[in-house]
Amino acid sequence: MSIWTVVSLVIGLALLVGGAEVMIKGASKLAATIGVSPLVIGLTVVAFGTSAPELAVSLNASLHGQADIALGNVVGSNICNILLILGVSSLIAPLVVAQQLVRLDVPIMIGVSSLLTLFCLDGKINRSDGVVLFLGGLAYTVFLLYQSRKEKDQGVLDEYANFGERSLTAKETSLNVVSFAGGAALLVLGSQMLVKSAVTIATFFGASSLIIGLTVIAFGTSLPELATSVMASIRGERDIAVGNVIGSNIFNILVVLGLTSSVSETGINISESALTFDIPVMLAVAFMCLPIFFTDNEVSRREGVLLLLYYVLYIGYLFLHASEAYAPQASIIGWVVVPLTVLMIARLGWKTWRTVRSKRSA
Repeated sequence: MSIWTVVSLVIGLALLVGGAEVMIKGASKLAATIGVSPLVIGLTVVAFGTSAPELAVSLNASLHGQADIALGNVVGSNICNILLILGVSSLIAPLVVAQQLVRLDVPIMIGVSSLLTLFCLDGKINRSDGVVLFLGGLAYTVFLLYQSRKEKDQGVLDEYANFGERSLTAKETSLNVVSFAGGAALLVLGSQMLVKSAVTIATFFGASSLIIGLTVIAFGTSLPELATSVMASIRGERDIAVGNVIGSNIFNILVVLGLTSSVSETGINISESALTFDIPVMLAVAFMCLPIFFTDNEVSRREGVLLLLYYVLYIGYLFLHASEAYAPQASIIGWVVVPLTVLMIARLGWKTWRTVRSKRSA
């Protein structure tokens, strides 16, 4: 491992942060220009753009017979997106959650996560499964754009009052498109540099391909989402901050994993550890979003701390479980996390029920 590996890691991180800032400005102004709401921009254009690294890494891994990396990348990224990215973003400022997310997009994320789990039960995501997932991704995107065009123009203008008057000039539109495309390019380039150097470092320390996919690559390819959501939270674009995460998770399963398994000659084989632990964790995290988002329609700082704690425990479990010497400690984490998760979901469910009851009685 050379010094260039570490330098590449730092440069990649800098490109990600810079690219996120440029991309979020272009995407926000472009939304006002073409009359699409910021939530839909976050769920589609921004989410798809920041998920491009996952697509590139997973396709490359699948074509080179590294199914563990391809699957671990998607599953690990989805876990990271909710626990780490929403956690960090909500610490900056409590995240206001749009009603559309609660009524439509979060249930869709839960549904596609459940569908993926069902596809994995036979130990493989074959080509036909991949085609179904990919077509679902296309249908979801078309539906979102169709819904957005039905919105009243004045509502979009109100959401973007801070950007001034809406511009329809070709020059302004072109600049916004160039800004968005340039930021996306920086995100992809930064992710490639960071992931390549991170994999080199992880391999140097003898980590398995599944662990690399679930941690190093998943974190690396999720950095665009992290940078974009944090920048959006700082800039007050909270619809994009939350919509980016939910949209990326849906995109990762439907398009990234769907396309990856479609182009693979043998499909993607599912390891026993992924089927019995990592995929259930991804599903549980998806279910956890619904009560969190529904209560008060926000992700509070307290809930953000809890999400971050879960991510630390998850990563700790993975690395301890990978080491035979520390396997008993990993089991202890598992026995702590599972009851804690059940208690948390029960508490959130109780809080949700009380919220619904109070609204009905009001």
